[in-house]
This record gives sequence, C-alpha cells and structure tokens, in this order.
Amino acid sequence: MRHFGHLAPEVRQRLFHQEPCEFTADSPARLLAAALGATLYSPATRPRLADDIVRQSRLGVASMVLCLEDSIGDEDVAAGEDNLVRQLAELAARTDDTLPLLFIRVRVPEQIPDLVRRLGPAAGLLSGFVLPKFTEERGLPFLEALATAEAAAGRRLFAMPVLESPELLYLESRVDTLEGIFRAVDKFRDRVLALRLGVTDFCSAYGLRRAPDMTAYDIQIVASVIADVVNMLGRADGTGFTVTGPVWEYFRVPERMFKPLLRQSPFLEGQAVGLREKLIEHAMDGLLREISLDQANGLLGKTCIHPSHVLPVHALSVVSHEEFSDARDILRPERGGGGVLRSAYTNKMNEVKPHRAWAERTMLRAEVFGVAGEDVGFVELLAAGIPG
Repeated sequence: MRHFGHLAPEVRQRLFHQEPCEFTADSPARLLAAALGATLYSPATRPRLADDIVRQSRLGVASMVLCLEDSIGDEDVAAGEDNLVRQLAELAARTDDTLPLLFIRVRVPEQIPDLVRRLGPAAGLLSGFVLPKFTEERGLPFLEALATAEAAAGRRLFAMPVLESPELLYLESRVDTLEGIFRAVDKFRDRVLALRLGVTDFCSAYGLRRAPDMTAYDIQIVASVIADVVNMLGRADGTGFTVTGPVWEYFRVPERMFKPLLRQSPFLEGQAVGLREKLIEHAMDGLLREISLDQANGLLGKTCIHPSHVLPVHALSVVSHEEFSDARDILRPERGGGGVLRSAYTNKMNEVKPHRAWAERTMLRAEVFGVAGEDVGFVELLAAGIPG
C-alpha cells in the first residue's frame, strides 16, 4: 500500500515532487509508525465489517482499529468478538484485496491471546492491538499477553497503548504515571508502534467537551497533558516514541458561534472555490487547524472516527517542497560540522545542529507521505481527493 495510492498515477505525478513510498505490514517499525496516518476506528459489531475495511482501503485509509471497547456497549462484547472473528476469516479468504494495517482494540489482556487463537490463520491479517487506559500497572499485563499471542501467531504483533487514564490527567500523579508508562513501554520497546492520546477521556474527567470551533489545544488542561506526554515520551534523542494526535469528534456543524478558521485566499482558484464551503460545513476547518497544531507540538498521525477526516490528515502530512528543501540541505554530509545556512527559499535560516532532528523527522514523513510539487499546497491535495 501507499498513501494517495487511490489517486490515478497521472494525478500523483502532477501533485508530487516525490511520491509516497510503498509499504507493507512487514515494513520496519519506524516506517510503519510514521505511515499510520489517519487511523480510522470502527466498531467491531458492524455487520459488513469485511466489506467496510476493503472499501476504506480503496479510499486511501492505511490503518484501522476494530474496536471492542468504548465504541460498543458492555452487553455487545461477546457478539462483537464473534463478528470480528467471522469477518476477518472472510477477509482472509479473499486474495485480491489490499488491506490497511489492522489493529484490534481490546478491553482486557485475556482477549488478546483468546482472539488470536480463535482467528487461527486469519490472525495473519493483524498488525497488532490497541491497549486502553494504559498505565504501568494496567499496561504490563496487556504487553505480556501480546508477547504470548505473538509467539502463538508466529508473526510480529505491535501494541498501541492509549494514554487516557485520570492518573495521567491529575497534576499530583502525572509525573509518576508518565515515568511508569515509560518503564512499561521501554521494556517492550520493540513491540510498541505508537502511543495514542485519549483526549475524550481527559475531558470527561472534568465534564468538558470541546466545541467544533475549538481544538484540543484551546482546552488548557488537555493541552498541558499533551505537552507533558510529548516532553517525557516523545523525545527525539532515541528514547522517545511516535505519539499520535487526538480524535476529532465532529463531521457536520449545525450552528457556528465563531468565524471559520480557514482563510479565503488559498481557495480562490478553480475547483477549490467550493471546497472551502464544504470543509466549513463539515467542521473540517477546526480539524485542519488541530492537525497543524498536532504537528507543531510533535504529534504524527491522528485517531479518526469518520472517513471524511482521513484525507485532511493525509493532505497536511505531505511534506511541502520548501520543508523538503530545508531538510535536505541540513542533512547534507558536508554539513556534519554544523553551522548556519540560508534557506534555498531565502526566507529563513537553517541552523544545522539544532534543526537536525527536525530534518530527520521531516525526511521520514516525506518518505511515507511524499513531497508536494513546488507549486502544490494542501488545497490542491484536498481538491484532488475529495469527491465533488
């Protein structure tokens, strides 16, 4: 699979200076963590789940979570497990479909080896499991169960812990909780693909819910947790992990209190004229701003609950030609000694040593999401992929 692979080759050639690379479920973990992109959640109880997975893959989804936790009622767990096993067996019988990276979100550790056993050969479709409400105490049994299931399945299985517990939110216990989470995921570092943020649970602890006019970063108590998670778990010194952005809850706005967040000027040409109104109508202006803030704060990828969110996440993940030019110049071998150079776009300084970690992350993102053409921006990427 590859990002934007659902677009016609001639369209990709027009949009990209460097096209996204191809990857598979067996690609290196570092590449897969960056390639997760918009991870689409789906309740495991959906009656046509196998068809849904195939359809979303054809529309550009590269990673999906089949959820047995918060998205279904307590009374539906057994039916959800049965449906999941049946639907994945159906998928495994197909031979001509390209599938996204598939993860199962479980409730308790015992579900992991049990589901792998029940899936049999169909467990080969799985890339791993999503582990809810992760702390050191609650998380280690999940990771140990994953190791057991991996041995039984005979294939690599990744963990994606969700950081959403009250202990992480409360100021008096936050540092101890983060230190414990680090100990747990560091012990199983080879199996932890990414850490996911459960911002809805953070808001729930205080009876809060952000409006579609606001981002997670406007809710200060949430923003402070995101900052501390990145501070302790997302460092670029080799000890950190990929941390993904929080879910965006909205996909249509009945009434708006504040002005739209999208400027008009990028949307003044061709088919993009009507695109701005469509994005605003479906609350995408807030989503686009939150994605930009995710990236500015060190997060990569995003949890999504609606297919319409996927393309905006991927469009804003594409590396601009200017970013690519700066990163390439910073990483040139002859720059190993450091120093300062003027950007090829002549609008900024590139300081080699301080900007090196940024450049390395940018080049990894360029590999999996591609580099936009010199005159191509996110509006063109959105317009190319959003149906009229």
